[in-house]
Amino acid sequence: MNPSSFSKLPILLKPFLLSLFLSIFFLVFLATQSPLLRLKTAIQTTANPPSNDGAGLRIRWGYTSYNAYIERQLNKTLNPKLRKIWTTRDWDRKIKVFAYVFQSLKQRNLIFNESKALSIGARVGQEVAAMKVVGVSDAVGIDLVPCPPLVMKGDFHSQPFQNHTFDFEFSNVFDHALYPWKFVGEIERTLKPGGVCVLHVAVARQTDKFSANDLFSVQPLLELFKESELLEVRKVDAFGLDTEVVFRKKKIKDY
Repeated sequence: MNPSSFSKLPILLKPFLLSLFLSIFFLVFLATQSPLLRLKTAIQTTANPPSNDGAGLRIRWGYTSYNAYIERQLNKTLNPKLRKIWTTRDWDRKIKVFAYVFQSLKQRNLIFNESKALSIGARVGQEVAAMKVVGVSDAVGIDLVPCPPLVMKGDFHSQPFQNHTFDFEFSNVFDHALYPWKFVGEIERTLKPGGVCVLHVAVARQTDKFSANDLFSVQPLLELFKESELLEVRKVDAFGLDTEVVFRKKKIKDY
């Protein structure tokens, strides 16, 4: 309501409307000071790495604790219907697609038969099986739920491996990382100097309901990979993901 309209109101209505406006303002102020809102604000603020300005990478808030996040991820990984699909009708199809991906990487000299390789967030192990199909025999996967012999138990926020273990690491679950900087930090910790990391990500596209972050450009990945150089960015069509991003960890002499 503009001032001229307010002045035309009957005199008796003016105190009532003024009181109503002040009450609404006071209630809004109280709401912004509530512990719940302060907690949500803190989660949104601290969930992003210092280098990220929020424009290209958004963390989905709503997890009350890390255990709550893990429990939600397990709801998908342990779903018996999904696991049956992954190990039956999806098995050969996904191995075929991943084998094509890894064969292409071999042709570009990014992975070799003698590479020690890791698949991060490997579920039941299709990626690992595909690596072995194309000749990379020393390959293993990690996931919250193990699936022997191809996948061992491991949290990608804290990989169960020593420093400088792998020549090659692959993942298509970056969007499931609640702490993307830890996800990337663990890759760089466990990669050997000169080792290669390949990520399949969705850029500016909605991912599934179990995702913990949304990526709107490749730029945040460049900021997160502090010890690596960008080699390639390519379009792919890989189970809902549209971009392949390739990094090489810098050799010690280049640090």
